[in-house]
Amino acid sequence: MNRVLRPGVALALVAITVGCRAETRQTARSIDSSEIARRETRLDQSLAANGGAVPSDSALARWILPTSLNEISGLALTTDGRLFTHGDERAVISQVDYRKGEVIKQFQLGKRVVKGDFEGITIVGDIMFMLTSTGKLYEFREGGNGDRVDYSIHDTELGHECEFEGIAYDKSINSLLLSCKNVGTKRMQDSLVIYRWNLSETGRNRISHISGNPAAIVQENDWKGLHPSDITVDPISGNYVLVSSQESALIWVKPDGTVLSARPLPGGHDQAEGLAITQDSILIVSDEAGKRPAVITLYRWH
Repeated sequence: MNRVLRPGVALALVAITVGCRAETRQTARSIDSSEIARRETRLDQSLAANGGAVPSDSALARWILPTSLNEISGLALTTDGRLFTHGDERAVISQVDYRKGEVIKQFQLGKRVVKGDFEGITIVGDIMFMLTSTGKLYEFREGGNGDRVDYSIHDTELGHECEFEGIAYDKSINSLLLSCKNVGTKRMQDSLVIYRWNLSETGRNRISHISGNPAAIVQENDWKGLHPSDITVDPISGNYVLVSSQESALIWVKPDGTVLSARPLPGGHDQAEGLAITQDSILIVSDEAGKRPAVITLYRWH
């Protein structure tokens, strides 16, 4: 039987000095409801300071995650702004209140938790999708805390063409975006490749891809290539934003595949695996545990 967190478990806070006073780490049980409320207030004050002009490299907050999320992978937001995430070996989905630093609930796929190499999560209305590295899509609906939910599997049959790591939804084309970490197709091996799974089509008609040439930005940053670990859609511009753990980078791509730019992530990211951008312009990055605990970090976007 899987261990499920009780609702309202607070996450520890790494000391962050931007926009709010520095704090020492606290255990989850020692943080009371008044402290949770103060956290949200300080975040709101940070975002409002100077018209929201917080330097993009300055973290607004960084939450230490429970050990059950040591292998945190993708991030996804619902239309009403709730954040969901998962680990990369077990289909256990967690809701995290990124503004307060609380784990709200956890639920799993199947009566016995499904195991696999899960590399991303996205949400389309009231449907959730998780993606494996071999291109299998797990479709399911949100569950309550401790629930075991039913699911269905769609095999994109693209596992021989790409090792996938990252999924998002582009509502403008009603398609899931599946980003390639490592490209298996020889003619595209030097490209940044994103497959599209159209939800309005069926069969092979639903599959297409875009590819861009990242050579210039790879050379500029002295990288050996680009190996995305997650993808999201900028709610303002509609461009695609990718994070690469291997290069510790953020990458901007137009929906036609044109690679616009890239830049190194701010310091303090050991293994950036997940990415999300809120409607009110907060960039959220998740890091797996390594030398340091697993965390999610908040930045001002734009």
